[in-house]
Amino acid sequence: MPPPTPLANYQPYRNLPPLAGLCTIEEATKPGLLVEECVRRLKRLHYSFQRLHQILTARITAEPIYELKTGFAHHAYLCAEHVTTLRTRIGEMREPPLGLEEVPHPALEMFFDEILNAPTTEELLQGIYEIALPALASAINTYLADTNRLTDAPSVRVLRWAQLEVGDMLDWGRRATAALITPAQHTAFQPWTKLLGQLLAAAGKVDGTAPVANEWPPRHYSAQPYVYDPIPKRDERFSDPWNQGVNAESFLYNENYPARAKALMMLYKRLREIDVPEMMARIITQTPGQPWGYYRDMSRQLWDEARHAMMGEVGFVALGVDWTKAKITLNWSYRLNTECTPKEAHGVLYFIEQGLMPRTGKRYEFEVAQQSGIPLMATLQDFDWADEVLHAQIGRQWYVPQFRNLQEALHYGDVAWSKILSNWATVKEKGLTQHENWWPAVYEMACRAAHEEPDPAVLAFCETYEGKRADLKDVTEALSG
Repeated sequence: MPPPTPLANYQPYRNLPPLAGLCTIEEATKPGLLVEECVRRLKRLHYSFQRLHQILTARITAEPIYELKTGFAHHAYLCAEHVTTLRTRIGEMREPPLGLEEVPHPALEMFFDEILNAPTTEELLQGIYEIALPALASAINTYLADTNRLTDAPSVRVLRWAQLEVGDMLDWGRRATAALITPAQHTAFQPWTKLLGQLLAAAGKVDGTAPVANEWPPRHYSAQPYVYDPIPKRDERFSDPWNQGVNAESFLYNENYPARAKALMMLYKRLREIDVPEMMARIITQTPGQPWGYYRDMSRQLWDEARHAMMGEVGFVALGVDWTKAKITLNWSYRLNTECTPKEAHGVLYFIEQGLMPRTGKRYEFEVAQQSGIPLMATLQDFDWADEVLHAQIGRQWYVPQFRNLQEALHYGDVAWSKILSNWATVKEKGLTQHENWWPAVYEMACRAAHEEPDPAVLAFCETYEGKRADLKDVTEALSG
């Protein structure tokens, strides 16, 4: 019999768990990966997360399905976070200059280009959730299996976090593709998905651990460069998207109306915030050359705004209200995306955020939520307030430094907002909307669910956005100011 190895005789003190719980002694004695190979693979993972962030962000605006808009917003933010942690880890590993903006392999670049250019929602979902993310998950698993968990413990920690959230993304994607992609579509997409597989193989897989090829098939959907679509689109539940018939701010700030009814109007305002991701996606996509921190922070804000919309959705459901009866407009995101530059759109966003900071802004909304007697409303508005404070800080970091001072930055945003004059009459004349007053139906629905009689004064509210901005500033006043 062979003599026992030193490992077989080694015991930690009083059988305590060894190596701070990172791994077993036996696992730690395996050579694992050297630093150069770790860096090479981590750069590939970084590139893949960065490209997925780009794809998911770029497709939010023109994606009509609300659940996909919010899902893409969430996953883009998760990818941005993992890009950030990987950049930090790579920078710790003896690698100046980092070369993080370099393309690891042209076939891998083409692989992600093809997904970015997918012409339909179904192909986009299949490319991301059935091919790209599973390949990325496999690369993460391989890295964790190959590296030494003691020597490379910081990378293991980063990738275990990524492994968890990629798993969550894949679970959501499986359910989304099952709901939307038919067997016939799967069959029809096979030539394209075969191309994606060939590109991955040519690149040596996501992590480059397989042999790479010098040749691969030609581009298909990405034969022409990607062109961002700035036009916001909504699914059929958004039945009157040009409607500006209910001035939510006028109702909310009127002291004559009760807090419980104001809570309902605040839920409309939250759900209406789905237009912020639609315009922020455009700002992010069409503002190249910024430090990575810009894209990470802006992606966080974009995700928060999508989460606010979902908070409105949940609040309506909790109160027994069909939110589709409240006419959620896309007018704001459409006009910012088509009539303003990305910088002007960012200026409008920052100007609005600053207007929410005084006591009459988010604090007021939270106090109204508390007064409403609806516990969920206080929770929703408390976190909405906290998020907006963060967003104001993001604006101060990335928007304000483009100007000589804060006043100039605010004035630029104010002017940009007034640039998109009220089109209340224009869209009505074009037959796009009649600006239906949807408020009575929604209010009565909430009253029925709560077994309450409607307040006649509340029921009679009928102020519109004609000639007004959402900050209640008259358009002519804004222009002269």
